[in-house]
Amino acid sequence: MTGFTLAHFSDPHLGPLPAAGWQELASKRITGFLSWKRNRVKIHQPRILDLLLQDLKAQQYDHLAITGDLINISLPDEFKAAAAWLQRVGKPADVTIIPGNHDAYVEVPWAQSLGLWADYMHGSRTVGAQDTQPASFEDFPFVRRLGDVALIGTSTALPMPPFIAAGRLGEAQLSRLRTLLTDLGRQGLFRIVLIHHPPFGGGAYKRKALLDASAFQQVLAEAGAELVLHGHTHVSGLAYIKRPQGPIPVIGVPSASAAPAGHKDESRYHLYRINRTEGGWRLGIDVRGLNLAQDAFTAQGSMELAIPLIVSDTNMAPGVTTGAAA
Repeated sequence: MTGFTLAHFSDPHLGPLPAAGWQELASKRITGFLSWKRNRVKIHQPRILDLLLQDLKAQQYDHLAITGDLINISLPDEFKAAAAWLQRVGKPADVTIIPGNHDAYVEVPWAQSLGLWADYMHGSRTVGAQDTQPASFEDFPFVRRLGDVALIGTSTALPMPPFIAAGRLGEAQLSRLRTLLTDLGRQGLFRIVLIHHPPFGGGAYKRKALLDASAFQQVLAEAGAELVLHGHTHVSGLAYIKRPQGPIPVIGVPSASAAPAGHKDESRYHLYRINRTEGGWRLGIDVRGLNLAQDAFTAQGSMELAIPLIVSDTNMAPGVTTGAAA
């Protein structure tokens, strides 16, 4: 494999909201409904998302990842509309998605909600298992093997009380994640963890944070990963998870449908160009975003990171690795 390019955007927040009766809104949905009508409808604009997709089609890439919040308040008709939209974005073999907190705003049966998007979460769920579709909300994480690249899709999405947008992986998912990352590391793959909530918690952001962020960081510090991609914050971000063999970059993107507004960033997406080098990996990141006229997407910068090759010794215990400097 000479090179691989992954496109990434997040939080499209597809609109407009479908019609909803009072029975459907008599829950946490009423707060999201009012927020949409008063504010978010001005921010999340279908025309901007259309411009992003138009620009994306003109780029050369191998696969697309979308890190959650396809919809807004988890109305049944929103899930159906998002399923139709995904078919326009790309084939399931070419697009990987994970859910966000707005995709689990309230409890909705699997078959009427995320199950409608299952084709786009197809992958292996245990070491050595065949690829399958998820069958329930607990059927995470999953792995999509794309040559030398492995996408690991997680779910932090679960219903929360009103005004809380936090997420959680849970002990069972974290345990499976550790096993998968360790096995993929032994194969010398470039492991990209897809997660909706950024893996950092606490502070003023607690009501919107990943509640088990410390446990997630510990899993990655021990089992390893080469890159973490997220959404949720609606701002661009670059941070790192510490690891003895070298820090793991954590990169976030704004909402894919966002107009310039307030303290959030306008719409952007990234192209990650992954190439193996003699001592590890070279990761090129191209940023494309909405221009000032808000009528097209243009190049907004680029950067390059050297990622060390972490190859697990199959004779060692799980989580014990040897590193090669980049």
